[in-house]
Amino acid sequence: MPELPEVQALAERLDAALAGRTLAAVEPLGFAALKTVDPPPAALVGRRAASVGRRGKYLVLDLGGPRLLVHLSQAGRVDVEDPPKRTRPRGAVARFRFDEGPALLVREHGTERKAAWWVLAEGDEGPLAKLGPEPGSDAFAELILHGDDRRRVHTLLRDQRTVAGIGRGYADDALHRAGVSPYATLASLAPERRRVLLDAVRGPWRTRWRPSAPAPVDSRPPASATASPSTGAPGSRAPGAARRCGACPTSPTR
Repeated sequence: MPELPEVQALAERLDAALAGRTLAAVEPLGFAALKTVDPPPAALVGRRAASVGRRGKYLVLDLGGPRLLVHLSQAGRVDVEDPPKRTRPRGAVARFRFDEGPALLVREHGTERKAAWWVLAEGDEGPLAKLGPEPGSDAFAELILHGDDRRRVHTLLRDQRTVAGIGRGYADDALHRAGVSPYATLASLAPERRRVLLDAVRGPWRTRWRPSAPAPVDSRPPASATASPSTGAPGSRAPGAARRCGACPTSPTR
C-alpha cells in the first residue's frame, strides 16, 4: 500500500497536471470499485478541477463543490496517460479524461481488488468523516505527548480513526527511528520518549507541516535500535507481512 509521503507526492504531481482542466469523461472500468450511487459519475462531467490533494491515503479531486475520491489500497496505481488511451488493461478500475490534457487511469496489480473511488456531493464527507487527525496536526501532537491510550503503540498509529494516513510500513519505520517497541503502550512511555516518537512520525514531513508541538529532546534513536527494521529485502514486503523491530530482542510473529 502506498504510504503517506508517496500519496502526498502523487497528489502534488496530479495537481500540477490537472488543476484548471475540465473533466470531459468518466469511464468506470472495474466491477464494484465505485462505492457511491448518488450523484452519478456523469454529474462530474464538464466541471473544472480546482485542485488535487489528499486526506489520509485518499486522493481528493476537488471539482468546485462535488469531489472525487480515490483510494489505491494494497496495489493500486495511477497512470497519467498523455496522450490518453482507450485500452482496458488488466486490473483497470476507472479512467478520467480531461479536456486538452492527460487522462488518469486507476489500475490495480495483483489479485486483490480493493482499490475504490467515490463521487461525493458538495458537503458530503463520505469515508473521510471516519478519519482521525493528520500526523502534522495539533490534535495528534496532543495525543502522543499527553494521551493515556493503552493500546499497543503500533496498533494506535495504524488506526485510521486515531490518525489518518499511517500504514504498517510507515509505523514500523517511525518506531524504529524512535527506538520504541511496537508492543509498548502509549501510556507506558516517558515524556521524553513521547517527544522522540512524535518527531520520528513527523520527521519526513517537518519542512512541509511545520508542526507547533514542542521540539523533541533528541530525535536520534538509541543504540539498541540500530538493527535492520525489516526481515525482508527493500521493496519485498508483502501485504500483512511481519517486520522486525530493532528495539526488540525477537521479531513479531503472525
